[in-house]
Formats: sequence, structure tokens, C-alpha cells
Amino acid sequence: MAARWLSDIAAFDDLFDGCSVVDLGSGNGVLGLGALLMGASSATLVEVDEEACAACADNAADLGLEEHVEIVRAEVGEDALDIASADLVITNPPWGRQVERADRPFLDAILSAGVTAHVMHSAGAGHIQPIFETAGWGVERYGEADLALPAAYEHHSRERGKTRVAFWRLSPP
Repeated sequence: MAARWLSDIAAFDDLFDGCSVVDLGSGNGVLGLGALLMGASSATLVEVDEEACAACADNAADLGLEEHVEIVRAEVGEDALDIASADLVITNPPWGRQVERADRPFLDAILSAGVTAHVMHSAGAGHIQPIFETAGWGVERYGEADLALPAAYEHHSRERGKTRVAFWRLSPP
């Protein structure tokens, strides 16, 4: 899924040789590191979870990319982030199923940065387009896919499931 999504982003010419990428809520870093492998010159991986940050560092080292990666342990919406100098923001924010509006700090960070962004979210999310259109941004919902979900969290009720996701390109005014 990550490879497909990054290929879609590159097809928009938003992921290009030498660009700088910010991955908000990076998890293990797969998107930011994948962007580097596709030609980005730098990736800032922003993640609140300490173990995930360690996984980012290990993955970057395994790929020989550590000199191109900055890992920032921060909570989006709580900690100060300077991401406005990036060429591209990529995020799969929390969807708000456990904590209502958990995605809003991520969307606000994109709005504040004024940088082209690609967002993967629940296909049922109807709030992304109006938030950005109201702010004068271009919004394009360009795809959907089924995302396999292993039971990795307490709230997952099945061993393995899937959920429908959608992809948005958000371009500043």
C-alpha cells in the first residue's frame, strides 16, 4: 500500500528528486523512508511514540539513509513543529475512532504549514474536503483502496480485517 501511495504522489510530481518530505505520524517511517528511496533528499519523521521512533532509526540505518533522516519525537498539535520549509507533507493521521477529532491537529498542521500534502484517511471521512476548501485550498480525492489491518491494538476485535481508505491531495492557495 505504501509503495502504491508513494507512486501516486510521484505521479502528481509532488514527490520529486531532491524534495524534502515530512511524514506526520510516521509510525515505523515507511512513507518517509520510501520517499527517500524514490529520490527525496531529506525526510523528517514526526512520531510521538518512543518505540516507533526507535523503529524509524533502525529502519533508516538498515537502509543506509540515516544521514538524510531527521526523527522528531513530538505530538502533532501539542509540540511546536516547523514544517513549512518542506516541499511535501504525507500523513495517515489517527482517524478519530477512539478519540474524536484526533486527526484535526494533523490537518491543522498542514493548513498552518501551507505545503502541498497527501492524506490517507478513512474513505468515509467527509470532513477533509470542506475544511480545506473553506481555507481556499485545492482538494482532490484521487483514489480508494482496501487496507489490510492486523489486530495490533486493543480496540481491534478481529485477528485480521480490512478497512476502506481514501487518498487526498491538498494544495495550498
